[in-house]
Amino acid sequence: MTSDFPSISDLASKAGAPVLNAQGTQGAQTKFTEKMKEIGIKEKEAIVAQNAGAQNLPYIDLAKFAIAAEALKVLPQELATEAKAVCFFFTAEEIRLGTVEFTPDIEELAYQIGERHHAHVGVYLISQNSWEHALKLYANLPIVKAVSKEINITDEELNRYALNIGNLSSIHEAFKQVSITDILTLMIASALKVSASDIHVEAEEEGIKVRYRIDGVLQDVAELPKDQWKRFVSRIKLLAALKINITDRPQDGRVTLKLSQNSLDVRVSTMPTIHGESVVMRILHSGSKGVTFDELGIRGEAYVRLKHEVERPTGMIITTGPTGSGKTTSLYAILRTLNKPDVKIITLEDPIEIKMEGINQSQVDAARDYTFAKGLRSILRQDPDICMVGEIRDLETAEIAIQAALTGHLMLSTIHTNSASGAIPRFLSMGVKPFLLAPSLNSIIGQRLVRRICPDCVEETELPSDTLERVGKVLQELPDKEKANVNFTDLHFYKGKGCEVCSGLGFKGRVGVYEIFTMNKEIEEVILSGKVSEYTIQELAVKQGMITMAQDGILKALDKITTVEEVFRVTE
Repeated sequence: MTSDFPSISDLASKAGAPVLNAQGTQGAQTKFTEKMKEIGIKEKEAIVAQNAGAQNLPYIDLAKFAIAAEALKVLPQELATEAKAVCFFFTAEEIRLGTVEFTPDIEELAYQIGERHHAHVGVYLISQNSWEHALKLYANLPIVKAVSKEINITDEELNRYALNIGNLSSIHEAFKQVSITDILTLMIASALKVSASDIHVEAEEEGIKVRYRIDGVLQDVAELPKDQWKRFVSRIKLLAALKINITDRPQDGRVTLKLSQNSLDVRVSTMPTIHGESVVMRILHSGSKGVTFDELGIRGEAYVRLKHEVERPTGMIITTGPTGSGKTTSLYAILRTLNKPDVKIITLEDPIEIKMEGINQSQVDAARDYTFAKGLRSILRQDPDICMVGEIRDLETAEIAIQAALTGHLMLSTIHTNSASGAIPRFLSMGVKPFLLAPSLNSIIGQRLVRRICPDCVEETELPSDTLERVGKVLQELPDKEKANVNFTDLHFYKGKGCEVCSGLGFKGRVGVYEIFTMNKEIEEVILSGKVSEYTIQELAVKQGMITMAQDGILKALDKITTVEEVFRVTE
């Protein structure tokens, strides 16, 4: 069958060129292919130039432009690949950025580069071919310095915004008056002013909701226009070294603020939702002094017993409670007491929330198969005196921790149960052997956090009759030694009226309510018998004088520290 298409030889003949042999034909075909490719590239460049004009952007063909190494270094290869952009011109006054597609993310990237180098940034539209050509030039560079993860926010900027913030309603007004580029600065400044631990920025159908977690409770503070959402998320992602083009799966990163007195870490988490990505920023005061053991709020006999157990050289001290109940804070406070020049302390955490001087802190990384169990094995080879493991989640970690406690180490850790008495059944349900668990445990702490009444607006309040009856029942079950200190005929309770100091909430700060029991012969015998229940352990602990979390909370309410409603909210 004869082909209807002319061969290269036929085309050459018609053009008056001599007919070539097989080798010559192959060479002509290669030249022809290259020529067609060149024509195709020119056509594509023309289309990009046309698109640039339509978008009111300048256009450049980087295949014909000499790019200096200093320009390439402005944008690391990883970020250039992710953003499909490249810096092709760099001076002290001007920077030029080429991009395959101009998006809000690129606009924000240009803003960040300009802010970092204090120079004007121009954005040019380039073709895919131009970008690939520029990307190959990175191979000729030495290691390119990564983009800084630090936010360029000064104390002066934070203080300037904080001066205009008195309460939560003034935060809402402040957000209406700032530009998109200053929103993040205002967001952090106002969160610091009202002592928020977390900033929640959530996309909804009509707008963007900003909420602060203040003393453990979320408070609405502002709403932003929907059209600002993409630029805000892009800015956060760039600062936290997250991938700006990934929006369909969660990401986690970290940003550091360098302040004059200390540094401030902001842990950033993004998650896709139906209306856009949700962003949560946790503020970690890495340079702060932190809570001491005496400031935890543990009192009376419980304080004396726990202090004795903390000072022992071996054994396990376990804290229990749900997420956000202050377990890690309690362990850090104990570590501060134990942190002395003659002991070696190593921690294994996920993540490291507060950096502490004099303590070796290690962070687990599931992506690299660095788990609590594997990390704990490594820790024990480092000859520590005291170990802290962020959480005991499985049998392997539990067994290694118990062996460490039995072989000359003081082991601190947490476990997720609702009460102190629930920790022992939880260990046994994991598969821990009773004859190893019983001698390894020193003390178990159950805890919750309650909001403190603002001392600037505290006032006495009357309780409803049903609430007062509940309070009476809780107090009647106190150990005799504590009951003797309560005047049941003259009980007084308090609340916060709300003032400028507490942003009108009536609360300022938080304090723990605790139940703490130490091991004794009776509890050890129950563990060894194998007939263990949470109720049995609770009964024995109360019999030996343990004050429950609810009782500890009501006693703190009588002392003007918190409210009865707060106590029942977190304990029942």
